[in-house]
Amino acid sequence: MFIGRADCAGIKKAMKKRERIEAVYEAALRVFARHGFRKTTVEDIAVELGMTKGNLYLYARDKRELYQKSVEHALLRWQGRVREAVERESDARAMFTTMCRKAVEYLSVDDDFRSVLVHDPDIFPMFPVRDPFERINRNSMAMIRFILKKGMADGAFRRVNTRTITNAIFSIYKMFIIRMYIRPEGKHMRKLFEETLDLLTRGLFLD
Repeated sequence: MFIGRADCAGIKKAMKKRERIEAVYEAALRVFARHGFRKTTVEDIAVELGMTKGNLYLYARDKRELYQKSVEHALLRWQGRVREAVERESDARAMFTTMCRKAVEYLSVDDDFRSVLVHDPDIFPMFPVRDPFERINRNSMAMIRFILKKGMADGAFRRVNTRTITNAIFSIYKMFIIRMYIRPEGKHMRKLFEETLDLLTRGLFLD
């Protein structure tokens, strides 16, 4: 399909806008990681970006909305990295183990978001009365369910209730995130994770 010069200009403009928005969210996340939500000011974030507070308000109404959007951006990036790794696999067994490992290992390299979670563990609660990021977490659970269904369709997994097992796997995942990164309990958690993953795959995978 031919793309005209005007269309190209529009695409480039949209990409630059997206890049600016992402730069704002990433800068805000760095500041929230250093000081936490309560101690961070809009002026702190504006200084980090080298812009005025007035310009920053073009991206969010207030500090709370900027925090919400920055956390959403970080969660979606986490989710996207896991999805990219899963999509490189074709075998359901490899997809499952890759998903589990990448999802848990991600915070070991994202220092800023890990620090934000330590400051504000309610972002990732174990037993939420109300999940503040339900849409994103629902998509993560859909990824689990997709892999389970593919594994059963391919004859690689035992027949399971995908809804029940998805909920169980997601709960186990949250437990490890909390115990490894938010309220870290020591290096033994890595061994416990590997043993739990081995137990899960032995129960799920067919020989």
